Amino acid sequence: MQRDYDVLVVGGGHAGVEAATAAARLGCRTAMVVLDPAAIGRMSCNPAIGGLAKGQLVREVDALGGEMGAVTDATGIQFRMLNTSKGPAVRSPRAQCDRDAYNRTMVARVLRHANLDVLAAEAVAVRASADGSRVRGVELADATVVEAAAVVLTTGTFLGGRLFAGAWDAPGGRYGEPAVTSLAASLRTFGIRLGRHKTGTPPRLHRDSIDTTRLEPQLGDDPPQPFSFRTKNLDVAQMPCWLTHTTEATHAIIRANAHHSPMFQRRIVGVGPRYCPSVEDKVVRFAEQPSHPVFLEPEGRDSIEVYPNGVSTSLPAEVQVEFLRTIPGLESVEVLRPGYAVEYEYVLTDQIRGDLQIASLRGLFAAGQINGTSGYEEAAGQGLVAGLNAARFARGEPSFVFDRATAYLGVMVDDLCRVNPVEPYRMFTSRAEFRLLLRSDNADRRLVPLGERLGLVTKDAADAVREKEARILVARRWLDTARREGRSLTEWLRRPEVGVGDVLAFDATFAAMALSPAELAEVEAEVKYAGYIERQAMEVERMKRMEARHIPPGFDYAAVTGLSNEARTRLSERRPLTLGEASRLPAVRQSDLQLLLVVLGR
Repeated sequence: MQRDYDVLVVGGGHAGVEAATAAARLGCRTAMVVLDPAAIGRMSCNPAIGGLAKGQLVREVDALGGEMGAVTDATGIQFRMLNTSKGPAVRSPRAQCDRDAYNRTMVARVLRHANLDVLAAEAVAVRASADGSRVRGVELADATVVEAAAVVLTTGTFLGGRLFAGAWDAPGGRYGEPAVTSLAASLRTFGIRLGRHKTGTPPRLHRDSIDTTRLEPQLGDDPPQPFSFRTKNLDVAQMPCWLTHTTEATHAIIRANAHHSPMFQRRIVGVGPRYCPSVEDKVVRFAEQPSHPVFLEPEGRDSIEVYPNGVSTSLPAEVQVEFLRTIPGLESVEVLRPGYAVEYEYVLTDQIRGDLQIASLRGLFAAGQINGTSGYEEAAGQGLVAGLNAARFARGEPSFVFDRATAYLGVMVDDLCRVNPVEPYRMFTSRAEFRLLLRSDNADRRLVPLGERLGLVTKDAADAVREKEARILVARRWLDTARREGRSLTEWLRRPEVGVGDVLAFDATFAAMALSPAELAEVEAEVKYAGYIERQAMEVERMKRMEARHIPPGFDYAAVTGLSNEARTRLSERRPLTLGEASRLPAVRQSDLQLLLVVLGR
C-alpha cells in the first residue's frame, strides 16, 4: 500500500469527504484516514441536509463539484424549499434523507474515487519537519508514519470526545464509536490551543409506537426541487414528517429531573449550540413558554427509527421515556436508543487563516467541528475549502481565499477567522451582508466558472452553466425590449403584483424560450431586485479592491514603524493573506490599515 501522499485527510465525516474528494479531483495523491470505512459520510445526528443558509452552503459545495448535494438527491425522502413566502435572498432548500442509504452511497462514491485511498486506522499524532515549521504527515496507532505534503484534520466530535447521559459518561465520538484521544495531545505539543464544545442528539423512537392520527403532517414540495445542479430530474416518492409539541406535563417532568442532567451538574464544561439547545435547557431558560415544537422525522424508507427533532437531551434514559410519553402522539412510544450529549475538543479559531490553514504549522489544515462549527453543511463547506487549499499547498501554489461577496463559504470562514466562537458556529442568512447576490438559486452561476478555473469542475459542467447564462441573458434582453401599454415588460414585472407567470401568459415568445422553473425564478429575482443588486454590487467592488491587496507570506510587521503594538502582535500571529483579511482582525485599526497600504504600495 502506498504510504506517501500529496494530501492526507484525517476523518471521514462530511468535512473529510469534501476535503479528500476535492484534493483528489485536483489530481493530488490523496488518502483518507478513518477508524471505520463503513462510517464514511455517516449522519451523526438528524437525517437531513440543508435548511436556512445551510442550503446555500450545500448548493455552493455542489457548484464546486462536491458530493453532498448529489448524494442528498440520490437518497432524499422529502424535499422542501424554506421561506418561499419571503424574498429570494433567504430561500433555502432542505431535504430529509434516508440515513443508511446516504451513508452507503457516500461510502461507495469515496471508495471508487480516482486518486483517493482510504486507510482504516487511527491517527495518533501529527508529524512535522525537523525545525517544527511544516507538517510532514501523521503517525498511526501501529506506529506507521504516513507522509504527506499537506494534512487536513476533520475530526468532528471525536477529538477528545466524551458521551454523557444522566449519571453515565464514557469516552466516545459517537454512540458505539471510540474517541480519538492521543491526537489532541499531539496538537498541543505544537502550541495549538484547544477549547471544548458540546452538542447532543435526541432519543430514537420506534416508528410503530407513534400515533400520527392526531398530529399535523409536514409534507414535501410538489414537485420537489433537487439540491444538485447536476440532477436533471428528481422523481422521488416523498414521505411525510409529523409535527407535535411538548406539554406542561413534559416540562414539569424535565424541571423535576434537571438536576440529573450532566450539563446542570457542570460535568459538561463545553458550551453547546445556542440555536439547537437541549430540551432541558429550553425548558429551564424559557420557563414562560408553555410548549416547544417537536418534528418527528423518519430516518429512512425501511427504517423503524424516527428522529424527534427538538428534544435533544442528556437526561437519564428512564426520564427520557417518562417525558416523551407526555407528548401528543407519543403516549405509548418505545425508545430504541436514548439521547445523549457529546463534549469534544476544537481548535481556537484565532489560530486559523482564511485558507483554513493553522498558522503555526505550515501545511496543516482543519475543517468542520474541529474549527468550532456545528452542522453537516458547515462542515462540508469547510472541507471543500481546506481540501482545495491543501492541494494547492502541496503543489506549491498560492492559497485561494473565498471572500464574503463570492460565497457563503467566504462568509463562514471569515467569521471563524475573526473571532473565537464561544459556542458552535451556525450559518444564518443574516450573517451574509451580500445575501441578495449569494442566493441558493444562482450558486452555479456564481461558482461553477470559478470552480473550472481552480480545477474543481469539469468543462462539461461549466459549459452547461454558460448555456444557462446565455438563456437568462436572452430572456432579460427580451423583457427590456418587449412592450406592454407603452412600457417594457421589465418595468411591468417589477410591480409587486406581477409575477413571471403573468409574463408567460401575456406573450408566447417568452414561453417559447422554454426556460426551466429555476431559470424563470432567477430572471424574476434579478428583475424585481435590480436596484438592490446594483447597490450591493458597488459595495462588493469596494471590498474586492481591499481583498486584492495580498500580503507577502514573510512580511515583517516589526519593521513597519507606526503600527500599534496590539496590531503588530495580532498581525504577526495570524499572518493574514490579504489586506481585507487584516482589516477584519479585532485589533487592527483604520490607521494601521492605511500604514500597511502605503508600505505594501512600495
